[in-house]
Amino acid sequence: MKCYGLSADEIRKNIEKITVAVYGLGKMGLPLACVFADRGFNVIGVDINKNIVEKINSGENTVKEEEGLDELVRKVVKNKKLKAVLNSVEASKISDIHIIIVPTLLNKNKKPDLNIVKNLMEDISKGLEKGDIVITECTMPPGATESLIPILEKNGLKCGRDFGVAHCPERTSTGTAIRDISGQYPKIVGGVDEKTNEVLEGIYNIINKKGVIKTDIKTAEAIKVFEGIYRDVNIALANELAIYCEESGINAKEAFEKANTQPYCHLHNPGPGVGGHCIPVYPYFIMNKKTELTKISRKINDSMVVHVANLIIKGLNEIRKEFKNSKILILGLSFRSGVKEVRNSPTIPLIKKLKKLKADVFLYDPLFTKKEIEEYAKYKEDFENIDCIVIMTENKKFKNLNWKKSDNIVIVDTKRVLDPEKIKIYYGIGYPRRG
Repeated sequence: MKCYGLSADEIRKNIEKITVAVYGLGKMGLPLACVFADRGFNVIGVDINKNIVEKINSGENTVKEEEGLDELVRKVVKNKKLKAVLNSVEASKISDIHIIIVPTLLNKNKKPDLNIVKNLMEDISKGLEKGDIVITECTMPPGATESLIPILEKNGLKCGRDFGVAHCPERTSTGTAIRDISGQYPKIVGGVDEKTNEVLEGIYNIINKKGVIKTDIKTAEAIKVFEGIYRDVNIALANELAIYCEESGINAKEAFEKANTQPYCHLHNPGPGVGGHCIPVYPYFIMNKKTELTKISRKINDSMVVHVANLIIKGLNEIRKEFKNSKILILGLSFRSGVKEVRNSPTIPLIKKLKKLKADVFLYDPLFTKKEIEEYAKYKEDFENIDCIVIMTENKKFKNLNWKKSDNIVIVDTKRVLDPEKIKIYYGIGYPRRG
């Protein structure tokens, strides 16, 4: 059922007649497709990975870290509300709502690379019909979605007359995607016109109990980018203040927690850097000569790996151990605890730096197999013959390791997992080394 021009009420009354195509069945796309299907829409999920398509069609969840997704995939596939396909052109021909939710990356020059989105726009244009609506949910630089509208108009249809276009940014985190999609936050919807926004209100109100906030396309794009930049800038501030605390004999954890009891202070936690496919990427979507604070924040957060290496050096000096050939065990490969994802993980540049300085580097993360670990460093999960242990994520298993065996080992705790008072040789971001 074609939707452009319908009211929100008409959308609600005709859910089962509407087919939604979700292009990209990754960590955010598959949960989104399943939530739409679970609410009664007919959903076609599109992905280029044949293995993923086959597994989903057999009822198997391919995004394992998402709580509740195993059951939801089985349910919607069994009920024939979700079908996965490889051919995006064919999917576009039988769909009414087209949602693009694929990675938006950076090229080697740190410029936005929207080629995946452009290619999907080309495919959608081949099946686009009057009354359709095309939505980008993947994060886009402000103005990017509108710049791609001419691709959709190649078949003679006119945006704002024959079909609608919108940006409705995903506001989800890995591990809580179903919760976030279903109503942790209101949904931002930005349509090319009010007719489009009316449809979007009807669609997203069905899947999101917190409702929608309407705006225009460019503002919607900016909102999502700004959310990420806010995090990046505030993490940079926390890191800068934490280093100041180390040098000034102040416990940053205590100072931050007590400062945050004032309602206008929201100091973030410091750490070894910022990883993932979002926060360290989005600042580059708007960077120019006037975004100095954004650029400086990126520089500070990227430099934290060097600071961690310096803490290791200080610790090894304390036990009179030369850095060269020292045995260093890193705990944590993923960019965030509980999430099996290495994209932009600070651990990777740290490993490279330590190896360049001729250290003997070992790595352990319970989320990864021995084979996966060995792509980056030697696999090791015990403390035998180790000079320094670096904690890079807050995995609960790390806290429960036998730290009584670490008395002669330098501990560099970047996430304040351990109690400094219980560790003999402790170095941490924002923790002053005394004595």
